[in-house]
Formats: sequence, C-alpha cells, structure tokens
Amino acid sequence: MSRKVLIADDEQDILDLLKYNLVKEGYEVIVARDGTAALQHARVKPDVIVLDIMMPGLDGFEVCKQLKRNADTREIPVIFLSARKSEVDEVIGLELGADEYIVKPISIAKLLARIRLVLRRRVAASEGSTRPLGRIVVGGLEIDLHRHTITLENTSLALTRKEFETLAYLATHRGAVVPKSRLMSVIWGREAQADDRTLDVHVCRVRGKLGVYGNHIETVKGVGYRFRSEAD
Repeated sequence: MSRKVLIADDEQDILDLLKYNLVKEGYEVIVARDGTAALQHARVKPDVIVLDIMMPGLDGFEVCKQLKRNADTREIPVIFLSARKSEVDEVIGLELGADEYIVKPISIAKLLARIRLVLRRRVAASEGSTRPLGRIVVGGLEIDLHRHTITLENTSLALTRKEFETLAYLATHRGAVVPKSRLMSVIWGREAQADDRTLDVHVCRVRGKLGVYGNHIETVKGVGYRFRSEAD
C-alpha cells in the first residue's frame, strides 16, 4: 500500500513539482493551497505532512500547533518546507513539534530522504511499542518505554516523539556521557542533516518540560549529554 503525503503550499508551481516527484516515487499525494485546507485534509491521517509556513489564512506554524493539539493528528510527522531561513523560525518550528525543517529553494533529493526517514522512524516506533521494554524510575519521574509515556509526580507529560526518544535514550544510558553525534544518529538517523543546534533545542525543550528534574540532564561541554540518577 502506497504511503500518503499531504503537501500544503500556496505556490502552485511548488505543489506541481513536489506532487510530480512524489508520485514518481510511488507516494499518494494530497495537496492544499492554504492552512485551513491543510487541517481539513489532515483528517484522513496522511503518513506525513509537508508544510509551508507563509500561507494565506492560517500560517504553517498555526497549522502545526493545531495538529499537535489534536489527539487524532498529533502523531503525524510534520516537515516544514519554507523560505524562512532564520534560526528563530527553525527553533519555533521544532518547538511546535515538527520533525524536520527544510529551507527553500527545494532540494527534491533532500526532501525525499527526509520523508523516508520520518516514515522509517514512525514504523520503528510502532513496532517497538509492541515489545515490553520496561520502565525507568528516577524519584518522581517515570519513563514507560513500552507505552511511550512520561509521568512526573503522577502527572502525565506531553512530549513529542523525538523529545521522548531523546529523554528515553539518555535515561536508558544514565550515568554515561552520550556524545552528540551518537544521539543525532539514533534520533535523526544517518540520512538526516540535523546539527548540534537542532539537538540542543530538543534537549532544552525536554529540560523545560521536566521542571526541576530537567537538572538530571547535564551538558558535558564539547562532548554531549549525561543523565544522572538521583543517587549521583
């Protein structure tokens, strides 16, 4: 069965270009010319959404925000594809829960690689969730590796997929210094062009959501990160 990709962009030339190349690769493609249409089409639960930022009506940031608030669509991977190249825009996109941020002009090869990557991660997460992987408990923090849930002082925390994977990997290797290169390879895969800044943004977001427990994630300057247990 072919994978379904939703593309939202207000430029018809870009829609035509992306649709042509994705269909050629065997994907089923849905197109939207604005944010409102993108949200409507997302109800069919595509496998991945490629989202422009500057669109009439609802912009891409607002669309992503609403997707991640909705239980039916929050797990759909989102790839931002935008002409906005500032670091601030990239950070905002990632903080809203996007999986990738690609700057125009478009590299079809890069976009296809990112789509394959997020789809592989989604399949791996789905398959992994069927295996009993156990729990990690540090004080009032509980990480359920089987259900992919985080509980802090008996309160459930909402983390994006990559935030969860980042925290889970560090906690699973607690006490050890995990190099940034290894974390990026595990979380983003070898094909991704994620850099230190992208990783640092995700770690910062995880720390913020953990509150006082965020201090358990230590920065080892020039190397990576270390999750310390309560006994350290």
